[in-house]
Amino acid sequence: MNADLTTRFTIEKVAKSKISAVDFENLIFGKVFSDHMFECDYIDGAWQNPRIKPYQPLTLDPSSKVLHYGQAVFEGMKAYKDEKDGIWLFRPDQNQERINKSSVRMAIPEFPKEWFFEALNRLLVLDAAWVPKGIGNTLYIRPFVFATESGVQASKSNAYKFMIIMSPVKSYFRGEVRVVIAQQYSRAANGGVGAAKAAGNYGGQFYPTELAGKEGYQQVIWTDDTSHTYMEEAGTMNVFFRINDTLITAPTSDRILDGVTRKSLITIAEHAGIPVEVRKISVQELVEAAKNGSLKEIFGAGTAATVSPVKSFAYDGVDYPVPPQEDSYSGRLKKIILDIQYNVTEDPFGWRYKVSEENIN
Repeated sequence: MNADLTTRFTIEKVAKSKISAVDFENLIFGKVFSDHMFECDYIDGAWQNPRIKPYQPLTLDPSSKVLHYGQAVFEGMKAYKDEKDGIWLFRPDQNQERINKSSVRMAIPEFPKEWFFEALNRLLVLDAAWVPKGIGNTLYIRPFVFATESGVQASKSNAYKFMIIMSPVKSYFRGEVRVVIAQQYSRAANGGVGAAKAAGNYGGQFYPTELAGKEGYQQVIWTDDTSHTYMEEAGTMNVFFRINDTLITAPTSDRILDGVTRKSLITIAEHAGIPVEVRKISVQELVEAAKNGSLKEIFGAGTAATVSPVKSFAYDGVDYPVPPQEDSYSGRLKKIILDIQYNVTEDPFGWRYKVSEENIN
């Protein structure tokens, strides 16, 4: 990681907060940002100059390599405020490990764990008022890193910028969604970067998702790249299927992101006595389950949406409704995970992380 961890953070505070101008009841996801941001540069083989400053635009050279070769990865996290104004993170160690794993896959230097956590604590203590209270309200946190070296040579960059920005949000998806199963386009390929949170993974989804939107569907369920036989992810989320009383989700691979919400829901389901199978599930198996009535639920799982129920899916031009369940797994699991995240109940798994000045070096 090549960083002098004794280097002190520099902090420049805003002269006046802009929070009074924000309508917290009518937020558009990811459009409003808190007062401060974190920034750190990788120059001459080392991470250096960690700093917190007022949220502001960047200046980039037109030849910055991120603009030409797409060396960029990111993470998605949330901060939660409990009824006593305590601020909590949910499994931030997993996000820290994953952004470095994604970085390695994209030939980007890993970022120091100590600085990652110090930056989070400092930012959240400084912008604590931006964490909205109430179940469903959160401060979305976006750590990201990108190539900044100037020049259009087709080679990895020698300079990078690591940043963290934060945005107050309400629920990402409201209500149930209709999805279509991909038969032509793929999200990722074997040996590719599907398991990394690389920026280009998401950019490549926009066109087929736009096509689906024109047909009245909110998301695409992605299938394997070779035969489009097996289901993998739903939009930007991992996806779960309930057939009879068993919860099924695809195993992670080169193509499938190891989602923090996904792995948490698997653990919670098993702890609650719900049968879980991590295995391949084919399109034909899903269609047959929909036809014979054994398909009870489909839902997406991710940081932004947490749990997003699917109302129906389409395949080969046919729409298959997913019947509503009185006691749904998606509803039960979502309540359990939210209660942990908002410090409403005990955390039997040790996943909650308390934001505190005591965690600042």
